[in-house]
Amino acid sequence: MSTVWFALRMLRRDLRAGELHLLVAALVVAVAALTAVGFFTDRLRQSLEREANQLLGADLLLTSDHPWPQDMAVKAGEYGLAVVETRTFPSMVSLGRGDRLRTQLAEIKAVSAGYPLRGQLRIAPGVNRADAPANGIPAPGTIWIDERLATVLSAQVGDMLSVGTLALRVGSVLTLEPDRGLNFFSVAPRLLLNNADLMGTGLVQPGSRITYRLLLAGETQSVSAFRSLAEKSIGRGQRIEDAQNGRPEIRTALARAQAFLGLSALLTVVLAAVAIALASRRYMQRHLDSCAVMRCLGATQGLLLRVFLCQFALLGMFSAAAGCLIGFFAHFVLHAWLAQLLVTPLPLPGLLPALQGSVIGVMLLFGFSMPPLLQLKGVSTLRVLRRELSPGTLPSLSLLGGYALGFAVLAGLMFWVAGEIRLGAYVVAGFLLAMLLFAGAARVAIRIASLLRGRVRAGGRGGIGWRYGLASLERHSTASVVQIVALAMAFMALLLLTATRNDLLDAWRQAIPLDAPNRFVVNIQPDQLDRVQRAFADEHLKTEFSPMVRGRLARVNGVELAPESYEDERARRLIDREFNLSYRLDLPAGNVVSAGRWFETGDAGRGVASVEEGLATTLGLKTGDKLEFVIGGEPVIVQVIGLRKLNWDSMRVNFFVLTPPAALASYPASWITSFYLAPSQADFVNRLVAEFPNLTVIDVAAVLQQLQSMTQRVSQAVQFVFLFTLMAGIVVLYAALASAAEERRYELALMRALGAQRVQLRGALLAELAVVGGLAGLIASLAAIAVGQMLAHAVFKFEVAVNLPLPLVATLGGAVLVTAAGWFAASRLLNVPPLDALRSGG
Repeated sequence: MSTVWFALRMLRRDLRAGELHLLVAALVVAVAALTAVGFFTDRLRQSLEREANQLLGADLLLTSDHPWPQDMAVKAGEYGLAVVETRTFPSMVSLGRGDRLRTQLAEIKAVSAGYPLRGQLRIAPGVNRADAPANGIPAPGTIWIDERLATVLSAQVGDMLSVGTLALRVGSVLTLEPDRGLNFFSVAPRLLLNNADLMGTGLVQPGSRITYRLLLAGETQSVSAFRSLAEKSIGRGQRIEDAQNGRPEIRTALARAQAFLGLSALLTVVLAAVAIALASRRYMQRHLDSCAVMRCLGATQGLLLRVFLCQFALLGMFSAAAGCLIGFFAHFVLHAWLAQLLVTPLPLPGLLPALQGSVIGVMLLFGFSMPPLLQLKGVSTLRVLRRELSPGTLPSLSLLGGYALGFAVLAGLMFWVAGEIRLGAYVVAGFLLAMLLFAGAARVAIRIASLLRGRVRAGGRGGIGWRYGLASLERHSTASVVQIVALAMAFMALLLLTATRNDLLDAWRQAIPLDAPNRFVVNIQPDQLDRVQRAFADEHLKTEFSPMVRGRLARVNGVELAPESYEDERARRLIDREFNLSYRLDLPAGNVVSAGRWFETGDAGRGVASVEEGLATTLGLKTGDKLEFVIGGEPVIVQVIGLRKLNWDSMRVNFFVLTPPAALASYPASWITSFYLAPSQADFVNRLVAEFPNLTVIDVAAVLQQLQSMTQRVSQAVQFVFLFTLMAGIVVLYAALASAAEERRYELALMRALGAQRVQLRGALLAELAVVGGLAGLIASLAAIAVGQMLAHAVFKFEVAVNLPLPLVATLGGAVLVTAAGWFAASRLLNVPPLDALRSGG
């Protein structure tokens, strides 16, 4: 107890003296960043776990891209399970007639009685009206529309909406649909109707993209037993989902967003670790004398170590508590941006994120402060008489081992946040490579600045100050490199999320021609093709119609394929779904043959195919391979004679696989087209859908706008987390300057004793700070440009112009920011009387 009391008194004294402010700031920022992300992700996790079955609407979900056999529902009933069927697909709906006709793409969901089996539908008598639990499903002849659809169409309860060839009455406004999950995955608004009305709409046609689901619920043992049976008969395009693997698109998207936020917080932790190491070293230097005195008064090495460990433990708990409190309030900002993407409300977070943040903060504190503490423990009593900075009895190898342990703790933390070994390895290697490159560039730049200092010809006092400042960078090269590396990492992250991201978005927008198609029309039936083409011709709209045949890739070179045949997740998804195949003889615009050849006259009656280059890479296909597709239950074999590179930015209709007409023309097909619709011709869509109710018109501009809105919200949240990164970078700068304060104080005092004036020394400090910030901004901007170019070419597949002003802006901005932040740490050195500094021995 006496040790704890003594440590508490020392902690209070050091806090009052400002000795531990940097450590507190670094820890608070790190813990706040981690817990802000942790609290929000914990709320997501609780929502998914507590409402897992509600997110499915059942205990077990069978999903297929073709109708389920009738005996599947019969077998489920034999196991005592309740069964509900749903069918979901996109289609156009309309309200009104003539000049008042309004159309909108909607996601149609037909449900049978008993839906949902878990959770509850909620409906309201109008938009922005109080809702209540629904009693059953829409009655035949009526529909429920969600608030988005009601708003877009200006529809009210009682209005008649045209769904295909049927006119159905709006019975209620749908406010909550338990198995809908995230509303940004349903780009189109939702319409719920009774399964009995579906066939009467005439929307179930060949080529219709319908998702068939069987919802099952019952006793746990019965559900498990039926699942074991169903797994034996699951075929291609079918899958089983439960509370653990259900709604994979939700979990995948949330996992990615959480990983992005987590990695953003992790960068803050990396910078905080650097700040802790620098602040601990400064603390050690300032306490060597007091430890030597205590050793002379009888304190043992063990007692000193226990006192400092106890003091830092108290400091860690205090800082962690403050960081958790800040993180708790900060996570509401993330919630305000990201929770709007969720339909289901989020419960309040638990205490686990606070516990995790506190543990991580304490681990960081002891991982990077232990080596300096061991130096304090081993200080020699002779230091009272001889004031050299003795490292004590700790060998240098052990000192390096202590820091290596701290870096191991940091690496383990990076693996923990990343969530998997492979990603963690990439992250650790990426950070290590970035730090090495930044350190090398910073060291070279400092050396060049030192060599050029003699050429400064500003003249007078300012020139002397600048030359001294540049020389000081070289003398304190290690500290300067640490400052530049830490700041460059923070600046690069911010530039990637601001300037470079905007460059990529602008390049993406510019890559799409002004007259690029902005509407797609799908589900055109063969008997409608001539009339639809005349409708486009009457409006003088340029368009090209393509046949679309749906088929599943079953074999390559006689080898049967399955999702398990591939490790790549995209390849698994492609194999598990049907492809949209098409046929033609001429090479489509925007397509370039990259391998093999295009169809020739002699290929008209042959079973050959041209495959998109990206698909071939993903699935490991090459020219000469024989592909077997299953179309309508019949096998169709084609040989790959060429690969094509597509211009996806053209927004034209593109296909992964093309064949000559003879290969596919005999199979059921629907037709698809894309076209540019000027704002002045917007009424054409209404008239087209009124004449052909089964057509689905997709407004690509609206879809992209909604997806961009979602991306904007996520990036805003990430940028908010990077505010902690910026604060950590400032703490690093302050810590780096303060750790060398004693040496700077002696040097400045000596210069003043030799006749240097304040204005000259102030110029030296400002020059040093400006060069550090400018170099950090320059290195960060060049790295951000390089990463942006890599993303543009490797990920987005388009050209992006180099942002030439960015290095200049980042250099000037970094210089101003670092000078302003560092001046508070270094300006007080000029106020120390020279005699005091010289008497203290530096």
